[in-house]
Amino acid sequence: MDGSIRLGMLTPSSNTVLEPATAALLAGTPQITAHFQRLRVLSITLDGGSTGQFDAGPMVAAAEMLADAKVHALCWNGTSGAWLGLDADRAVCAAVTAATGIPCTTATLALHDALHALGAKRVGLVTPYLGTVQAAILTNLRAEGFTPVAERHLEDPGNYSFCTHAPELVTRLTREVAAEGCDAIAIHCTNFRGLEAARLVRAETGIPVLDSVAVALWGALRAAGAAPPAPG
Repeated sequence: MDGSIRLGMLTPSSNTVLEPATAALLAGTPQITAHFQRLRVLSITLDGGSTGQFDAGPMVAAAEMLADAKVHALCWNGTSGAWLGLDADRAVCAAVTAATGIPCTTATLALHDALHALGAKRVGLVTPYLGTVQAAILTNLRAEGFTPVAERHLEDPGNYSFCTHAPELVTRLTREVAAEGCDAIAIHCTNFRGLEAARLVRAETGIPVLDSVAVALWGALRAAGAAPPAPG
């Protein structure tokens, strides 16, 4: 590397939170830049039309466009692996790296890496998702050795509508989860305004709060060979 780090972010097409939030997180670090390529994501449900949005083919096509910018790492900056399972994300990453030669991670893989790095076992979860999607996420957390102890969700099929929920609402839900006792809290949706909640609730309670946009950035930096601070 020449001292600069370029990160390629595979971005859901209807997402409006991810890019400005990432830019805000990178303010003051001009040597690190994020570059975005969108792919079609319009809703979040468990039906085949929705889950098919996350097939490897569109991911690879988007990644190949970002590879033209000589990025040092790629990240699927969406959370589909949380309900489809980590193996789905691992398969996407393998396909992307095979096509581009560039290391790849995802927001969900980064979340799990961060929870392990923190030594968290009892986990809280805040999302805007439908109850069926939330249940699948909780099942996958248990399968990876975590114990979900509190959750809040909003029964929103999204994806664009996730950005319309005010930061104050996300903060309230996160405080409610924190009050039930946990080692760490995941605010897991990259079109959800969780950065303020993460900052406030961590300051109030001392509980690490992992916003998915921040965690995806952390994971992308790790994939690029950088050494960012510990998550949370």
